[in-house]
Amino acid sequence: MLRSDIACHRLLAQRIANPESSTPEAIVTHLGAMQAQDYPGALWSIGLRLTDATRVDVERAITDRTIVRTWPMRGTLHFIPAADARWMLELMTPRIVKGAAGRHRQLELDDAAFRKSRSLISKALEQNPILTRAALFAALDKGGVSTEGQRGIHILQRLSMECMLCYGPHSDKQPTFTLFDEWIASSLKPDRDDALRILAERFFVSHGPASMRDFVGWTGLTVADAKTAVHLALPVLEKISTDDGDFWMAADRITPTGAEPRAHLLPGFDEFMLGYKDRSAALAARYSDRIVPGGNGMFLSTLVVDGQVSGTWRRAARAKTIKTTAIEASPFGRLDASAKKAFSIPRERYARFLGAPVTLAWERR
Repeated sequence: MLRSDIACHRLLAQRIANPESSTPEAIVTHLGAMQAQDYPGALWSIGLRLTDATRVDVERAITDRTIVRTWPMRGTLHFIPAADARWMLELMTPRIVKGAAGRHRQLELDDAAFRKSRSLISKALEQNPILTRAALFAALDKGGVSTEGQRGIHILQRLSMECMLCYGPHSDKQPTFTLFDEWIASSLKPDRDDALRILAERFFVSHGPASMRDFVGWTGLTVADAKTAVHLALPVLEKISTDDGDFWMAADRITPTGAEPRAHLLPGFDEFMLGYKDRSAALAARYSDRIVPGGNGMFLSTLVVDGQVSGTWRRAARAKTIKTTAIEASPFGRLDASAKKAFSIPRERYARFLGAPVTLAWERR
């Protein structure tokens, strides 16, 4: 399998090139977990994989408690299926918590501070079951637990990893938190082997072709646990050997036909980029710093043409009274007229998702 073929297979597996007529919950379940530190971008990541979804539809899934935003892996925010949240957190966060011990010592967050934080936040949420982050910080500060610096977010992250808290629906543009057990009424309870198997199945079926290194990087599991997970998932997987090593993918995968859409407007932290340690199948090394300027960890939104990342795009700042969303596209090189024309389809889909007109302007070269 050629490297360019890998990228096209991934577009199909991730439901980018073949969006589904289903639900946000089904998409998040298929992907296993979807990066969500950029909230608006994460909503579009889900929406672009659905045939007719709007932002309202995706946010309704949050309000309906079928998907939830929390920190299940790598210390990074993701959307995950609400029913899977408990076992995913229990499986993958202990290593994160252990690894954060040094940072917690620097912030003077010890067991006593976390214990007091649990008590203060529990009391605050008993009075109001959904509170903004600012309101929870105020409750902690008032109770004698400082949230200065990064202490506040580290407290909320730790309590979320313990399945005490999770994100609730946004209040205007502000994130909110609520009690995990009150928000998520029903949780699946696979044993450890089943949990590992499910994780491997979902990752390789939705992200394949992918390597063991990709899987370890995505989950944060130990190599030993990752190997066990893949072994348990083998009945639904197929191994492909290439010059770049071994890859796994769904045994019953869809094969690219060449009739798939050419162009895609992907948000910055989409799984098409973030789901892999090695991104060379879709992103030429010479353009890596264009996606993450300065290596600062902030991934820009990407233009994808025929499986290859061919540039970046951003929403232009507009006056609040203007409802049209303006997109400015910056290709890495010269795109021919047919490639530019192909972006009319994702532009229209993005407009339907936002419920407002979208214009697309190309950077002059």
